[in-house]
Order: sequence, then structure tokens, then C-alpha cells
Amino acid sequence: MARSVWPRGSPTPALILGLIITLAAVVAYSAYITRQISGLRELQNNLVARNRKDSLQLLRIQNDINQLGLAMRDMLANDEPYPLTAWSAQFQRIHADLTDALKQEQQVAVADRTPEQRQYLGNSLAQFWDAVDRTFALAGEGKQSEARTQIQISLQARQEALTTAVARLLVQNNEAEEQAAQRIAEIYDRVQRQVYVFLVATLIAILLTSLYLIRSNRQLFARLATLSEQRSELAQKLISTQESTLRHISRELHDEFGQILTAVGAMLSRAGNQAPEGSKLRAELREVCEIAQSTLEKVRSLSQALHPVMLDETGLETTLDWYLPVVERQAGIHICYEKSGTPFPVDGNAAIHLYRVVQEALNNVTRHSGAGKAWVRLKFLPKNLQLEVEDHGTGFVAQGTKQGIGLIAMRERAELLGGVLEFTQPAEGGTLVRLQVLREKLDSHAG
Repeated sequence: MARSVWPRGSPTPALILGLIITLAAVVAYSAYITRQISGLRELQNNLVARNRKDSLQLLRIQNDINQLGLAMRDMLANDEPYPLTAWSAQFQRIHADLTDALKQEQQVAVADRTPEQRQYLGNSLAQFWDAVDRTFALAGEGKQSEARTQIQISLQARQEALTTAVARLLVQNNEAEEQAAQRIAEIYDRVQRQVYVFLVATLIAILLTSLYLIRSNRQLFARLATLSEQRSELAQKLISTQESTLRHISRELHDEFGQILTAVGAMLSRAGNQAPEGSKLRAELREVCEIAQSTLEKVRSLSQALHPVMLDETGLETTLDWYLPVVERQAGIHICYEKSGTPFPVDGNAAIHLYRVVQEALNNVTRHSGAGKAWVRLKFLPKNLQLEVEDHGTGFVAQGTKQGIGLIAMRERAELLGGVLEFTQPAEGGTLVRLQVLREKLDSHAG
């Protein structure tokens, strides 16, 4: 029998249907808005923006023409003890600026101007500068009176005509801009009405979809909460079973096998004492006795590694004092152990979980980091206990992002303690594992 594509009770089909309807409406309306905006952008770029740029250049031309008028007034006033040729540099500067302004104005001028309108201003300016050249030529020949007459008769009249022409163009630009603004306002009004209609329809669709999604999410989160509680209970049972098994194996190794090996060693020692002095049998019995003693020490060491007895008897602090030198000898790394603050008792399940976190963190240092030195810090703070294991090795990034079972177990133990477990990278590189647990949480897990 074929299985259903969607899990029973899944909101996915309804949400996909709502999404398709919403997307279709958005696409249709977006196409409409795109056409309107394209027309609006074209109107603004081709008319409004060009009108404003053209008006700026026309104002620049008008300002230069006004400066010419002021200069000619000063030349006719004859108040300064300078010849007329002294104004030549000023006229040349204004000429250069007018030429540049006229060139830019022709580039941004509106497209609906007639060719005559486009050529009139340029031709008028060219005629004006021809008259200016003739005037300064007369002044250069010493004919000051004739040059002033030329200014009164020709130059001032042409300057006034230029001023009138520029003003007419500015008025024309203002009228065109007002018309464009009216057209833009009409487009905005039409689009605004359509926006209201679309928003109402979209809000209704979003409201219906959101209500359905909220209902589905509430059901989903309820399931997740139940699964999380079950997972937490399962993790706690698994860890409790693991610790119980390790504790049982540790005691069996220490008590049963330890006693057997002790008895075997004692029997071998007595048998060796009964063998003749200097005989081969006596030497072999002594060798076997040494092997039994070495095996006994390994069994006791393995028993302590599985579950230190002192963890139940004296708590976390004393166990770490014993455990860290053992790791130094066995792994060949140097461990800097730092304790700070006023110590308080940490025992029971809390001590076991914290000890396992330190154990797994140091295992990662020795197996994966490649570092020859590690730091273990136990900080007794007023309201919490902070435990840190730091190394300057390769770090998690260099090792890969896939998490092993050890890291998962560390997170589970931290969650069981109600603590916060962080994996960060120190400035020197490597890995810093930090576990913070409130003191009241430790007291609740002390049993």
C-alpha cells in the first residue's frame, strides 16, 4: 500500500495552496505596478529630471549674462582709471563658463524644443561675442569713445535679448514641469487606489493563512514539547544507565578481579618462597607474580577511569585533583589546573556530569587538537560554578563541523544540569569549552 506523501494532519498542502494564491496575486499586481512605475520613471527621467538639469544650466547662463551686464555698466560708468581692455580677462572667463554651460544645456534640453529654439540661444551668444571682440578691438586701438558707443548700441541690446531668451526658456521649463507633476500625481492616485484594493485582498489572504499557520504551529509545538520531554527523559535514563553500568563494572573490576589478582599474587609469592633458592621455578614464579601485580595495577587504573570511587566519596574537586595528573602522565600533555573562588561541595549526579564533561573535553584535546598543553579552570562563583577546558590546537573548524557522540553527550549532560555549554575559539586559536551551572541547580542534583 502506497504511503501518503504528506504526514496525516500536516498543514503543508493548505499552506502551499495559500502560498500559490498569494504569489499569483503578488505577481499579477507586481506586473501592473511595474508598468506604472516604468512609465513614471520614463516621465521623470525624460522630462522632470531633464527639465531640472536644464533649468540649472539656464540659471547658470542667466547668471553669467547678468555678470556681463554689470561689467558693461561699470565700463560705461568710467569711474575707474582703467582702460576698457582691463575688462577683457573678465569677459574671457565668463565666455568660457558660458560656452561650457551652453554645451551642457544642449545635452539636457527637453526633446520637444524646435530646432529654431535649440539654435537661437547659441547663435545669439555667438553674435554677442563677435560684438564683444569688435568692442575690445576698438578699445585696443585707443578708441575708447567708439568702444563705449558700441557697448551702448550693440552689446547691451544683445545682452538684454539674451536675458529675455533665457527667461523664456526657464518659463517654458517650469510649465513643462508643472504638466509633468500633474501627470505624475494622476499616476500616483491611480496606483494608490489599486494598492488599497490589493492590500485588502492580500491582508485577507495573509490573515486566513496566518490563522491556519498559528493553529498548526500550536499543534506542532505541542508535539515538539512532548518529544523534547520524552527525549530529555530518555537521555537522562540512558546517561543514568551508562553511569550505573560503569559504576558496576568499576566495582567489579576493583573488588572481584582485584581480589582475585591479589590472591593470585599472594599464592604465587608463597609458592615462590617454597621453591629452592636460585632455582628456575622460583624465578619464573617471581616473574608471574610481577605480571599479576602489574595486571592488578592496570585493573585498578581502569576501574578508576571508568568511575572514580572518590567521586562518590569526596566530590568533584578532589577527584579532579587526582584525575588531571593521571591524564598528564597517560596522554603526555601538560595541564594547567586553576581553581578560584570559595569552594563549595559538588557531589552526587552533579559531580558525575561535570567530571564527564571534563573527561570528554580532555579526550578531545588529546585525540584531535594536536595541542601539547591544556588549561582546566574551576571557578567557584557566588551564584554559579564555571568550568572551562581550553587548548590552542586545531580547533573544531579545522577538525570539521560534524559532531561526535562525545560532544552530544556533553550537551545532554549540560542540559540535564540546567547549565549553559559553550564552544568558542580563543584569540590564540583552538577550542574553549565553557560550562556554567547555577549553584541551586547543583544542589538539586547533588542527590
